[in-house]
Amino acid sequence: MLPALDTKYPALILKMSPNVIHHGALAVTRTLGRLGVPVYAVVEDAYAPLALSRYLTKAFVWDSRPTDSESFVKAMSLVAEAIAQPAIIIPMDDLSAVFVAENAANLGRWFVIPRVPPQLPHQLANKACLLTLCAQVGIPSARSVVPQSFADVKAFAEGTEFPVVVKAVEQWLPVSNAWCAKVIQTREELFSLCADYNCEETQRLIIQEHIPGDDWICHGYYNSEKNISLTFTGKKLRGYPPDAGSTSLGISVDNETLRSASEKLLRSVAYSGIIDMDWRKDERDGEFKMLDCNPRVGQNFRMFENSAGVDVVRAQHLDLSGRRFDNASLREGRLFTVEPYYALAFLRGLPRSASKQDAAEYFPHKGKELAWWSGDDPLPFLMMSVRLVMRVLGKALGRLWSPLRSRFRRHFRIKKPAVLDAG
Repeated sequence: MLPALDTKYPALILKMSPNVIHHGALAVTRTLGRLGVPVYAVVEDAYAPLALSRYLTKAFVWDSRPTDSESFVKAMSLVAEAIAQPAIIIPMDDLSAVFVAENAANLGRWFVIPRVPPQLPHQLANKACLLTLCAQVGIPSARSVVPQSFADVKAFAEGTEFPVVVKAVEQWLPVSNAWCAKVIQTREELFSLCADYNCEETQRLIIQEHIPGDDWICHGYYNSEKNISLTFTGKKLRGYPPDAGSTSLGISVDNETLRSASEKLLRSVAYSGIIDMDWRKDERDGEFKMLDCNPRVGQNFRMFENSAGVDVVRAQHLDLSGRRFDNASLREGRLFTVEPYYALAFLRGLPRSASKQDAAEYFPHKGKELAWWSGDDPLPFLMMSVRLVMRVLGKALGRLWSPLRSRFRRHFRIKKPAVLDAG
């Protein structure tokens, strides 16, 4: 039996970082839309997979993404005018969560938002600030440094075993505008990466020890004012890319130790809203150590629901619309698969060290869910497949054309046209 939601409260899916192939936003649309809630979304373009879902009431395409509070509030006011009734905002990326929290006073005129300290989502999403919070609360985390000079990089390397992980301090500001996380195998590779990077001025990267062990996931919904906590835990069985990638296969597993540690951190900072956390169980000492904390919906939240049919998105909608939800036990053994990541790992011949056989070690399967395919809503899957193929072909053609273009120019001695001075 599924919970009854108040359909007078629509939901708005907000995603400010460009990522058109995003199964989490689609999952939000389906989990609420199937229960009759009108769902709106900000999308990259009219042909985004999410825009084709039968459960999406309307999509909004922003000509340009807001980059400051003033433009953000103005853009959101236009969305609110189109919806014409209070809507529950559901941020899908860290940047959206940060903007919503920092501008909650203005947005509260049109939207329903969890009451959270304005700077807290930024502190949780910023990996350097997160580690400081963990240290203050007594939550174990990976040994890390935010280098302010090349000397800091060398000092960290001298006292750390390799490989290490280099990440962007804030996910919405990729390192060198190219990547957010990278596994570095040797000191030489790390020094080469950081040699031309101005650590003192930017301070946009963090270097962490690579913790050996199993990856665990924690998703939850919290309301600090009402003392509400709904926490789900599970294990990442496979990721893509394998060393620092997203979940391609995971299973729900109740873990009291991890649940308690997660709730301890969130209670200490009075957090309210949906959360997505990545942990690793250190095989050296058996401790669960914090890797990342995202103050918004995780892409794989549909891995988890309780025996009353409540997931974190439904829990938030029930709470913010003034209804209670049943905090029943987790449905364990739910296997969640992200089809494109799983297929790419298979096509590239990556080792199957973690697979469905690993899931059998915990529980017999008590439910399966695919991230994209759904018989009652097939168009997003089809559009995702088309756009993914186009993306792969585009990259392949780009790599092929680059050397051919150089040879063509050398052979025919093509020169750049001269620029004439009109004066």
